Amino acid sequence: MSTSGRHQSAVPDPRTFSRSTLELGDVLLHPWGRASAEPDTLLDGLIVAAADPLVALWNPLAISDRDDALGWLEGRDGGWDAGVSASFAARNASDGALLGSVTVRWVDRADGLAMIGYWTLPTARGRGVATRATRAVTNWAFRTADARRIEIAHAVGNEASCRVAHRCGYLAEGTLRASHRFGDGAYHDEHLHARLATDPGPADPIQWPTAQVQSPPGTTSN
Repeated sequence: MSTSGRHQSAVPDPRTFSRSTLELGDVLLHPWGRASAEPDTLLDGLIVAAADPLVALWNPLAISDRDDALGWLEGRDGGWDAGVSASFAARNASDGALLGSVTVRWVDRADGLAMIGYWTLPTARGRGVATRATRAVTNWAFRTADARRIEIAHAVGNEASCRVAHRCGYLAEGTLRASHRFGDGAYHDEHLHARLATDPGPADPIQWPTAQVQSPPGTTSN
């Protein structure tokens, strides 16, 4: 048995999502995880989000109390720990209030294929939070995790999600028939959008703050 590689350090997988905080001026994107259990307002925000009719339909969370919320956070931590998914809490920079969530995950890590999804609380809608957060996480995944292609799939009836996809530069590629069962228990057709790392960024006349990356202590941002 060869032992030539015994003392060689492992080569980091470039396609790993590492915990980072993204600053968008008035909005901060913090990694979801066990640390999010404090303050309790974030747990309560998850409960409120799960009870919202639109979130329950298009992005069901199966959260009804704080124990459920803690279990959900454990799942998000697991994705970060394995480097296979990155879940961000969108929060007001001024008071830390929860606005929504964005998650990007690998569909085929070896091929650089990922998928992104998002939801917002009612109080955050109409403010461009989903668009800004999705743009920031998209660019972050291309830049720090070597994503090649990121997809968005949303129910045909979810027009708000379709607008976010277009505003974030995700081109429409077709319709997936009866492709996913949503919160109402029915299978819905979905619109498929995608953006490549080589695609130009979306043109937008609104000058939003540029996202900056800050890594929590003890972590790296690739």
